Amino acid sequence: MRDYKSGWHPGRIRKHGTRGLHWALLGAVSGLALGFFSLTSYDANALRIKDLPLDLPTSTLSESARREIPGESAAGISQTAKSTAVDHEQRGSWHDVTVKSGDSLARIFTKQGVPPRQLHDIIASGGLAKKLTRIYPGQKLRMRTTPEDGLLELLYEIDALNQVQITRSESGYDAQLIVRVPERRSVRSAGTIDNSLFVAAQQARLPENITMELAGIFGWDIDFALDIRHGDQFAIIYEELYLDGERVGTGNILAAEFTNNGKVYQAVRYTDRQGRTDYYSPDGHSMRKTFLRSPVAFSRISSRFSLGRKHPILNKIRAHKGVDYAAARGTPVKATGNGKIVLRGKKGGYGKTVVIKHGSNYSTLYAHLNSYTRGLRTGSRVQQGQIIGYVGSTGLATGPHLHYEFRVNGVHRNPLTVKLPDAAPLPKKYRQDFKLATENLLAQLELAKTRIVALRDH
Repeated sequence: MRDYKSGWHPGRIRKHGTRGLHWALLGAVSGLALGFFSLTSYDANALRIKDLPLDLPTSTLSESARREIPGESAAGISQTAKSTAVDHEQRGSWHDVTVKSGDSLARIFTKQGVPPRQLHDIIASGGLAKKLTRIYPGQKLRMRTTPEDGLLELLYEIDALNQVQITRSESGYDAQLIVRVPERRSVRSAGTIDNSLFVAAQQARLPENITMELAGIFGWDIDFALDIRHGDQFAIIYEELYLDGERVGTGNILAAEFTNNGKVYQAVRYTDRQGRTDYYSPDGHSMRKTFLRSPVAFSRISSRFSLGRKHPILNKIRAHKGVDYAAARGTPVKATGNGKIVLRGKKGGYGKTVVIKHGSNYSTLYAHLNSYTRGLRTGSRVQQGQIIGYVGSTGLATGPHLHYEFRVNGVHRNPLTVKLPDAAPLPKKYRQDFKLATENLLAQLELAKTRIVALRDH
C-alpha cells in the first residue's frame, strides 16, 4: 500500500528501520500542515473578495485572490451581478397608451395583456395608485410588460409636471409620485378695459386662469360685477412654466395693479420666513379682507339694497334688505367669510337658504338656492371662498338669482357699501425683508404699464 500524500509505504519502514519511520512521519505532518495553511489562505482571500463591492475593478485585487476563486474570477462575479441587474431592469417592452373616450383602466390592461388580478392588486394598494381610477381622455400611460410576468412598471402622467410611477416588487406593487421642477419665467402684460375684464384680458393674451386670479386678488376691494368702468386699467407680472424649452402652464401672479374709476390698487406676492404666502399692498397691508365683496363671480346685480322696493311677486312695498345677483342656474355660490353654518334648509319665501355666523358680530344669508354643496350641514365650518351652494329660484323668486344679505350685530347693512374689516397686516419683523423683496416687482409693474401707453399711442 502506498500513501501518495506522504510519499512512503510500509516496505520503507522495514528497510530503513526507526530512522526511516521518523522521517516518514515528519513528512506526513509537514504535508498536513501545508494543507491547513493553504486552506486558511484560501478562506481569507474568499472573505476579502466577498466583502468587496461587486463593481470593484479587477486590478485592485491581488493576483492570488483572483486566481484562487474556484471556477470564476472576481471580474467574472462583477460582470455576472451587473448583467443580472441590467436584465431585471430591462426585462419586457414599453408601450405608450393614450387614454381615449370610453376607455377604462380594465380595458387598457386587457389590451396590453395584463391579468385582471394585477389591476386589482394595484388599486387595492391604495394611496397614489388610486389616482389611476380617475383617468380621462388625452392622458398618457407608459407600461412595461412581458407575456410571462404581466405588468412590471407603469408611468401615469397626471399632468406635465407630475407622474405616478408604479413598480412591481416581491411584495406586490409600489407607487411613488415623480415631480418635475419646471423653469419659471416672468411675463409682463397690461391692458385697458373698454368692454369687460375678460375681453381686455384676452386682448392682452392673458391665460384665463390668470385673469380669474387677478380678479381674486382685488376681489376684496372691487366688485367686478358692479364697479368696473370703461377706461379701467390693469398691469400684471406672472410666471410661465417651461419644461425642456416647451411652455407647460402658468405659475403665480407675482405683482399686479388695477386702476378702478381713477383709484389705484397694487398688490405684490410675498412669502415670509415661516413659509406663509399672501398678497400685500406696497405698505404691507394684506389685500385680504375678512369678507369678500361678492359671493358670486362676475354676475349682474338685478336688485339693490332698498327699504322701499315693490316686491315683484307680492306686488306690495317690502324692504329689500340685501342684493340680488342674476346668474345662471347652477352658478357656484361662495361663502364671503370664514364662519359656521347656523341654518341650512328652507326658510319661507327665501326658499333653500344658508345662513353663516362669522364670529359674534357678523352674519350672512344666501337664498333661493337650487341645491347645497354635499357634505355641508348646520354646524359645519366653512372657509372664505368655499362653495356652499348653487344659484336657483326656490321660494318667492321670478327667475334664477342669488339673494345675499349682510348683517352687523343683527342689523341689515348694504353689502355693496358696508366697510369690511381688514385682515391682519404683515408683522413688523418682516417689513424690511418685504421691502427688499418687492422693490424690483414694483419697478417691473411700471415697465408693464408702458405697454398701455404704447397701445394707446398706436
